[in-house]
Amino acid sequence: MQSKNMARCALFAALMCLCAWVYLPLGQNPITLQTFALFLTLELLGGKYGSLVCLVYLLLGGIGLPVFSGFRGGFSMLLGATGGYLWGFLLCALLYWLITALLGKGFPIRLVAYLAGLLLCYALGTAWFYRVYLQVGSALSIGFVLLKCVVPFVLPDLLKLFLALALAKKLKRFATA
Repeated sequence: MQSKNMARCALFAALMCLCAWVYLPLGQNPITLQTFALFLTLELLGGKYGSLVCLVYLLLGGIGLPVFSGFRGGFSMLLGATGGYLWGFLLCALLYWLITALLGKGFPIRLVAYLAGLLLCYALGTAWFYRVYLQVGSALSIGFVLLKCVVPFVLPDLLKLFLALALAKKLKRFATA
């Protein structure tokens, strides 16, 4: 990997960390700017390096650096209530990489890849929360868990997606000027 790409990956991993610290607490699953950082990373670096950024971010948090929301870190965070969403960021990036590698990088395809990745992140995060955090045999229905783990995040995440796309467009123009 070129040193320029390594520096970009480090910069965007740092952005993921910073964006995790900007959050609104909503019980176990806070609203953060991590998805904004993820979308911006994928838009500017692409799927390959975006996936690497997500992996670095998870590794930094896994070894105990306070890079997750609430200035928390440690392997237990990757296994806790929000662990599925954290792993979902990596799966989102990998799915984006796969879709754009197979179908091209035109805007409609990228948008579909972002939305599919977001749905995958929601699915993994919700299933993880239900299965791991609430434990087997919980009296809570999956509908209740969806109301808690997905519904409050859809509009903010879509807003973050479109803000990331708009910012990336500006940054791309600035970088080529």
